[in-house]
Amino acid sequence: MFKSRGCAQALRRAATIRQTVPTPLANFREAAARLPCRSYSQAVERTAQASRTAPVITPSKSRAEWQKQDAVLVQHLNDVFSPLKFPPELASRILTHASHPDAMRRHNGRLSFVGRRVLQSYLLMFIHSSPALRPEHDYELILERALNTYVLGEHVAPKWQIGKVLKWRPMNVGNMSKPLGPNVEVPSPLMNLEPDNARSVGMYKVHGTTVEALVGGVFHQFGGSVAHRLFHTRVLPHLLLQGSHEGLHVAYHDHAREVCEKMGGPQGPLLR
Repeated sequence: MFKSRGCAQALRRAATIRQTVPTPLANFREAAARLPCRSYSQAVERTAQASRTAPVITPSKSRAEWQKQDAVLVQHLNDVFSPLKFPPELASRILTHASHPDAMRRHNGRLSFVGRRVLQSYLLMFIHSSPALRPEHDYELILERALNTYVLGEHVAPKWQIGKVLKWRPMNVGNMSKPLGPNVEVPSPLMNLEPDNARSVGMYKVHGTTVEALVGGVFHQFGGSVAHRLFHTRVLPHLLLQGSHEGLHVAYHDHAREVCEKMGGPQGPLLR
């Protein structure tokens, strides 16, 4: 009996010691809680918490001013790509580059990412199904030369009159580096730039990014079928550049024209 009572008391004393003396694991957890977050999940959670509490900064314009400006962008896209009807938020996003102050509100970075993949997918499908395909043709090289952002900005964007409404800021032009957009007078030296100068101020790159964003926006809003017709009627025909190493490989020009004509030509219907 005395042995049983002594054992019970010893067990209680051992339990008390375990509760009061921290284990190495407990020490580690306590120390880790005081360390800056190092894991990806912790970083994401703390960033999310900070973003929820941080104030949202947007350019100082009234709601009426935003609506008036967005209406101009919507009208332009609706006219160029009739009968498509672009929502104001989408039109504003497509036609705002990250270099413009209004990009704090929204810009076309994500849509251009999507648009590049859409363009590449449609061009690869076109090449793979073309009778002009040869074993020696390099898919990657064809994609790079046809869908280079600068090429899109130089040869496709002007057909869509993007320069009239796009919100962006030229670079490397000194005191003329001011935000451009609808109802903003473009400095005369920027009106008729030579190709090399247009590249140096970033115009072709910015305009080409907007072409990609437009394709991404159409794919997102109106679906793959409309984006596919847009590609073959409003994009690819402008990349048939004779006597140039840029643009679509010359071997595919005839097939590109054939597909475009089957879809109604360069102004063929985007909706069926």
